Amino acid sequence: MSSCSDWLEVLPKNEQVTSDYWKSKEDVEAVLASGYYYMRTTIPYLIDWGELRGGSVYTPFVGARSKIQDFQLVANSSYCKWEAFYQVINMANSVINYAPTVLGVDETYKEASMKSHQTEAYFMRALTYFYLVRNFKEVPLVLTPYVDDSAPYVVAKSNENEILEQIKKDIETALDTDAAKESYDEVWANKGRATKWSLYALMADVCLWMEDYDGCITYANKLIEANASFRPVFISSPENWFTVFYPGNSNESIFELNWDYATYGQTSNSPSNYYQLQASSIYLYTTAMKERLVEETEEVLEGKNPVRSLYGAYVPSTDDYKTAELAYVWKYQGVGVDDVNAVRANKDANFIIYRMADVLLMKAEALIWKGADSWEAALKIINQIRVRANLPELAINLQEADELTMLKYVLNERDMELAAEGKRWYDLMRLGKSKNYKYKNEFIQMVIANNKTASQSWLRSVLKNEYAWYLPIFQDELEANELLKQNPYYDVTNQ
Repeated sequence: MSSCSDWLEVLPKNEQVTSDYWKSKEDVEAVLASGYYYMRTTIPYLIDWGELRGGSVYTPFVGARSKIQDFQLVANSSYCKWEAFYQVINMANSVINYAPTVLGVDETYKEASMKSHQTEAYFMRALTYFYLVRNFKEVPLVLTPYVDDSAPYVVAKSNENEILEQIKKDIETALDTDAAKESYDEVWANKGRATKWSLYALMADVCLWMEDYDGCITYANKLIEANASFRPVFISSPENWFTVFYPGNSNESIFELNWDYATYGQTSNSPSNYYQLQASSIYLYTTAMKERLVEETEEVLEGKNPVRSLYGAYVPSTDDYKTAELAYVWKYQGVGVDDVNAVRANKDANFIIYRMADVLLMKAEALIWKGADSWEAALKIINQIRVRANLPELAINLQEADELTMLKYVLNERDMELAAEGKRWYDLMRLGKSKNYKYKNEFIQMVIANNKTASQSWLRSVLKNEYAWYLPIFQDELEANELLKQNPYYDVTNQ
């Protein structure tokens, strides 16, 4: 990463980049780089929002953050702020709207470069809105840059479907230009900047969320069946599983946010700072997740290394992993699976947004939703992931299985493979909301079974209201924007 230059460092002098700014290709690249900068500032939210409600990771501290996992968050909590996300969106909007004007000013700036930059901006905007819509359901859909600090910023919320359709449109627009890169000159950038592969992964994820299962499979296959030289590939060797996290930017990775302490002294917002190897860590694995990790460790084939459980996903608080009270997250601290004392010299682990195991399991889930005729193919994918983890293949009589059982298998596999990677809550939400809330009760029971910090009666009561699955809009936003309406569950004026 020594050649990543300004991409991990530079930020425009003015956060709101005015139209007078756009004079050279370097201006475009600086704004684009600042988009990645702001994406890194969202990491604490991605962990909080993606994990704490899911019951596999929790915070042991009683306070504002713990209100997330207890479904007691209120509108004046800073943990429901979306400011950092709209900063990313503003940088993306600026590149999309103003990069073309540079073509007529800087003769060294070519149309191919401009279109490539726009594909990165489309990915940024689409991914950021995807996080927002999954956490707030309805948010302001802003597609033009905010270029003047004195300009009014009063925009009403758009509905969920409108936002999701815009996300798909952004991805399709980026891909239709045929300008999205497969690789970059800098090695780090192949995973740290948006590519054609990251657009495919995002679209597969969006399609799965929207219950477009054929679309999910189509875009997943664009990655799984690719044969380009610089394509992401599933790392099949168990011995190489941990390279996904250390040193990172592995072949399996599709898109991850990069930190670089050695070059830039960067550690701020890296997941290494939040997943610590101590009881006072901000995040630990829950009791239920610890039990699953112990069970998987015991299930590993004889003579094999439990690459993704003991000293893979976690380390215990004592030498005896079976009786240890606490389980610490190891992915972002260790340098391998052999030695608990072999930890990173610097707190600069990358945060992976998409990797191939994730995409494979997206496809498996889509196949299960499609019906029993597709379950054998789904089971083959699940077993592919398990074999890589040195686990025995699942032996399931598909003639006796049902849809919910199969969905639980794939969700469990995602829980174990993608532990602490910010995926769990969205996985559970898909189960709860899909097919007109077909498995809402099962979703609620899964949350209750894993959450040990709130009472069962409270969780059951709260989660009956689907709007409680989302976050409140921050109070300051409501006061600054008179067109915003609070999430109905949190609207005290109607209670």
